Amino acid sequence: MALFGLFGKRKEAAVEAEEKRVLDSGLEKSREGFLGRIARAVAGKSSVDDEVLDHLEEVLVGSDVGVETTLRIIERIQQRVKRDKYVGTGELNGILREEIAALMKDPVPMDPSTKPYVIMVVGVNGVGKTTTIGKLAHAFKKEGKQVVLGAADTFRAAAVDQLRIWSERVGVTLVQQGMNADPAAVAYDAVESAKAKGADVVIIDTAGRLHNKVNLMNELTKVRNVMRKVIPDAPHEVLLVLDASTGQNAIEQARQFTKATDVTALALTKLDGTAKGGVAIGISDQFSIPIKYLGVGEGVDHLQIFDKHAFVEALFKG
Repeated sequence: MALFGLFGKRKEAAVEAEEKRVLDSGLEKSREGFLGRIARAVAGKSSVDDEVLDHLEEVLVGSDVGVETTLRIIERIQQRVKRDKYVGTGELNGILREEIAALMKDPVPMDPSTKPYVIMVVGVNGVGKTTTIGKLAHAFKKEGKQVVLGAADTFRAAAVDQLRIWSERVGVTLVQQGMNADPAAVAYDAVESAKAKGADVVIIDTAGRLHNKVNLMNELTKVRNVMRKVIPDAPHEVLLVLDASTGQNAIEQARQFTKATDVTALALTKLDGTAKGGVAIGISDQFSIPIKYLGVGEGVDHLQIFDKHAFVEALFKG
């Protein structure tokens, strides 16, 4: 598993072991479908030939890895088969592990000297954005950090209420002005409050709409510019939350949001309830943006720092 926490502090062995168990469990549906399809693709074959590769291509596309990433993986495997002259089907899982891990990127720990560390969270409604913010606040709190939340998704009353419930549950400060308030004004107040309190982290929720790229870009740009009046280099992270269970739709959302703002990290939610975990591979590869967090369960502790090697190990386990 990931050896380090949010700010790079090494994890205890017991914590790491529990996270590994939760990740293994969370990827169970994806793993069963993925490995079962691979087994059928190589049934009766002794070597990785063109027919096996054709079947493998179908498996990867069918597992929501995405066409572009699938073709890249197949090309890499073809190169290895050509180089090594003979590759048995028994080696295929090991080769796939290596090639998938090579395409994915590990997140960079936060800089503990940056205080407050400003995270702006984006994503459409229904992907688990507010829940991810709550779990993230909980994780920071467990590390002894002081956290401020900013309820800048002011177009839905439920969004403000949900964030208030999470702030009370986790025990962190919430800055909010209610529904229909100016999102930029809320973000400004939250960052200013965090700076005045000497808080370690401020997390800004933003409107979960993908109504129009121009309007979305203008809105997010305004929020960023206002925060920079308080902290010139804010936000330090723009976190896009995506729902893994939507498969290729998650990739399309990533495409739209990366056009609208400078996304620097991804959070992939609801992995435990879907067989579409392969989408993590395609998203990480296609957008060259690291997945930073995985949501692998409903529990408050079921948001994990992404580790590509742990992810691949869990996906191929058994």
